Amino acid sequence: MATRDRKDLPPPGSEPAHRQEETELQRRVRKQHESRNQDEALEETFPASDPVSPFVPAKVPK
Repeated sequence: MATRDRKDLPPPGSEPAHRQEETELQRRVRKQHESRNQDEALEETFPASDPVSPFVPAKVPK
């Protein structure tokens, strides 16, 4: 089952013109889902957010 974000428009004819208020349970579930999505997105950017290491190995003495 595909889920959609709140910002996504509903398919035509799927929701009434007036929106119902969400219950406390629906709000908690939505917030948990958004938090998991944000955590996953952050993990996927790692290690791109780390600074580049300036370390340059020294030459081996002869």
